[in-house]
Amino acid sequence: MTTIAILELTLTAEGVAQAPAILTETLEATRAFEGNLGCEVLFDNADERHVSIVERWESVENDNAYRAFRATPEGVSRLGGIVADRKLTLYTVRDDI
Repeated sequence: MTTIAILELTLTAEGVAQAPAILTETLEATRAFEGNLGCEVLFDNADERHVSIVERWESVENDNAYRAFRATPEGVSRLGGIVADRKLTLYTVRDDI
């Protein structure tokens, strides 16, 4: 089943200006990862420090493999340097409803 991961980020004040370049760099690897069906980046109109990333995955197993990759030295991105807080929520797409 398709999985949607929504990663909500609160950027540091200093990280706001760097965010577009770092997100572009980080999401290049995300989009190339096996099972990724696409990513969208949403910037909050009312709060420049609030950014949401909506990732679509073929399965929860693909998403789990991606999260495991990001926890390795090879998968670390520069994103951590500009993020003050984060929240990840996973959803299953119900095609039967």
